[in-house]
Amino acid sequence: MLECGTTNRDSPHTVHKAAGRFDARRIYTVLFVVPLLYTAIRFSPPAVFTGLVAVAGCLALRELYRLCFQVVRQPLMVGIGLAGCVALIVSPHLPGIAQPGLLVSLVAILSIPLLIRTPLDQSVKDAALTLTGMMYIGLMLGYLVAVRLLPQGEWLLFFLLLVTWAADTGAYYVGTLYGQRPLAPRISPKKTIEGLAGGLFAAVLIAFVARWGFVSDFSHWDGLILAVLLTFAGLWGDLVESAIKRSVGVKDSGGLLPGHGGMLDRLDSLLFTAPTFYYYVTSIRDIAPSP
Repeated sequence: MLECGTTNRDSPHTVHKAAGRFDARRIYTVLFVVPLLYTAIRFSPPAVFTGLVAVAGCLALRELYRLCFQVVRQPLMVGIGLAGCVALIVSPHLPGIAQPGLLVSLVAILSIPLLIRTPLDQSVKDAALTLTGMMYIGLMLGYLVAVRLLPQGEWLLFFLLLVTWAADTGAYYVGTLYGQRPLAPRISPKKTIEGLAGGLFAAVLIAFVARWGFVSDFSHWDGLILAVLLTFAGLWGDLVESAIKRSVGVKDSGGLLPGHGGMLDRLDSLLFTAPTFYYYVTSIRDIAPSP
């Protein structure tokens, strides 16, 4: 687990149900982002979507580094980490660059303590954080690009995004309105069992609608299994990011997306649902990547 800064030791064990007020900025952000994303996926070449993912990945990784490097800024390490992140994201287009890119990034980051006069213990810790963050964001987001490059990849990607966001949205609203029993109080006090149930219900509903609408190759069992897998994978990704934020005592990774927090806050679930979905459709459904 990535540990950044000082741990916040507050561990509330009760959930206080929020008042029925919702931030309207969440809706405005969605109205701006969704048409842009739909156009990039549906009507543009895959490289355009890859470019958007690379930009989003760099923004998310920069937020993560800002949280982790709170005391001493490390511009050189951050720059190498961002470059490695982009290489991992675009690697499904050029599979041959992934391993050399990782090697170059690893050697470059581990060489920094030898070239810069900083305390060795801090430099080694910063190098580990840089590499972990690069893999956490770059490697995981690369699976979004890999899904887009599959046959009928735009529709598979819509399925992945819709089910993931349905689970997030269902959990948020049901948890806000009806949540009473905490799910993971030490890591994310506001997450509740009721919210998880609401997210799972929304994911199953959207999975069946999407299967009926544009991924008819999926069976009913595929829809159900994927809804369950993506709900729990997304929850795990959310909890991983919550643990990182809680370790430094912040609520959001940033303020880039009004009503949603930072870019990492918006991508945390997708970082885990994307590889889950990719391996299901390629291993279980035998949808082979295009040559």
